[in-house]
Amino acid sequence: MTNARRPVRQERSEAQRQPMPVVAVTGAASGLGHALTARLASSRHVRKVIAIDAQRGDIAGVTWRVADVRDPALAGRLAGVDVVVHADFDLAPDSDARARRAFNVRGAQTVLTAAAAGRVGRVVLVTSAMVYGARPENEVPLSEQAALAADVDHSVAGDLLEVEQLARRSPRANPGLAVTVVRPAALVGTEPYAVDTLVTRHFEAPRLLTVKGCAPRWQFCHVDDLTSAIEFAVSGGIDGGFAVGCDGWLEQDDVEQISGLKSIELPARLTFGTVQRLHQVGVTPAPAMDLRYVVYPWVVDCAALREAGWHPAFSNEAALRVLLEQRKGKHAVAGRRLARKEAAATITAAGATVAVIGTAAIVRRARRRHKS
Repeated sequence: MTNARRPVRQERSEAQRQPMPVVAVTGAASGLGHALTARLASSRHVRKVIAIDAQRGDIAGVTWRVADVRDPALAGRLAGVDVVVHADFDLAPDSDARARRAFNVRGAQTVLTAAAAGRVGRVVLVTSAMVYGARPENEVPLSEQAALAADVDHSVAGDLLEVEQLARRSPRANPGLAVTVVRPAALVGTEPYAVDTLVTRHFEAPRLLTVKGCAPRWQFCHVDDLTSAIEFAVSGGIDGGFAVGCDGWLEQDDVEQISGLKSIELPARLTFGTVQRLHQVGVTPAPAMDLRYVVYPWVVDCAALREAGWHPAFSNEAALRVLLEQRKGKHAVAGRRLARKEAAATITAAGATVAVIGTAAIVRRARRRHKS
């Protein structure tokens, strides 16, 4: 579903009247990097786009420079660049945690160092509002200045928290290099920019899991809005870090009414304990801490963009409908994608219960396979 309303922009500020920048985008051949490169290629606020990836992509009208973001030789690919947007992150739920952490942290570190060596003025790092952490006691909404309270673990949020620590240390290590951190809410997108995360897979389950005593609140960010906000930032519309997301949030009842999905409520200790055991034996891709992001709130007040005059084109309801359209034909339980035959055998009216509680037989079988 497309929302017809375009982002509202303020009049160009004094900063925006400066010469248009040359912008480099990492991860330009696919995913978010591809979406951003395509948008900037047609932007009247950008002079030139340098597309950086390990392989050449299909976007015309940009300059392709083939490079691995972990290679120190990246500095040589940034000649003449004013702003680097680093969007080359591995956030896939099924990625090996150690390999993913090594790629994400090493890539961000190399981009920051290479940008400083190449005399780039500004680096924009695209992380996630997940770094604020998801907890039952979170204020709704959180301030953008709230503490980054995600758990320091092997989750995707843990990766991004370490990247943000690099960003905070960068001014001391690289004087003269400005760093902007962009934190989108739960991402959704339409083809070819459909998003696959633990949050989107939550909506591929037969029922929506909730834990007793805490109702989740839902805030989304459409890829189109994220790329629009980044374009606004690189053209001088806003300085400093900021969050991006739809205005407000949806209550669980709203989500159930819009999606037509029912929820199932389970005790927190049983839920997290079971999911962690499933993860330890390789049945589910994500650790139990990742489950917090679908049962506890992490809504952020995107005040910086709003005060700068930018507003999202998508509402939370419109973004959720996009997600629901993308879920058709897909089935997941506890974050694990199921093949068609497996789904037919597993997904029943009590599928969510089976996925989280009725796991004794699954765990035993997984342990036997693990030992063999």
